[in-house]
Amino acid sequence: MKPADRIEFFRRLAELNPNPTTELEYDTPFELLVAVILSAQATDVGVNKATRRLFPVANTPAAILALGEDGLKRYISTIGLFNAKAKNVIATCRILLERHGGEVPQTREALEALPGVGRKTANVVLNTAFGQPTMAVDTHIFRVANRTGLAPGKDVRAVEDRLMKAVPRDYLQDAHHWLILHGRYVCKARRPECPVCVVRDLCAYRQKTVLPAG
Repeated sequence: MKPADRIEFFRRLAELNPNPTTELEYDTPFELLVAVILSAQATDVGVNKATRRLFPVANTPAAILALGEDGLKRYISTIGLFNAKAKNVIATCRILLERHGGEVPQTREALEALPGVGRKTANVVLNTAFGQPTMAVDTHIFRVANRTGLAPGKDVRAVEDRLMKAVPRDYLQDAHHWLILHGRYVCKARRPECPVCVVRDLCAYRQKTVLPAG
């Protein structure tokens, strides 16, 4: 995609949604961190249902640690891989209390040292909680970047690196949210909604869908 087209691509997405954000529900960086850990291979809707029960009862590292692993599982058992996630969240809470005064660290190195936190999760927290211009590439962003020609790459890291260079600086802070939402609701995996897509004329996808006849 040409530089001028990339600028227009994000200008249109920004016009459509001036203040994009995550669909995970949270009030503090710690709540966001827990929600993102729980969201691996799960839907935001499913995570929100669980955290609406959990956070009123325990929404700090100390409070969740007091629940214990079995106690935490009772709140998140509707989420996939909840056993492993409960173990990781408990271990993360312990580290936050022992090494970071109960606060969520604001560096990639410290975040990725937490159990259950990989590069994508760290990017989400750095971007959404702390306002850093990072790019958390999930399946939606990977698909949109490749399908549109915005920033094609063979793997997640390649797409992240290309997006960090390709996204115009003025749009970098919110780009990850725009791309996720676009992939989730318009540029869908099985059948993209090309007829209603605001960037369809900028997109390199050759098998664009059309409105059904009649």
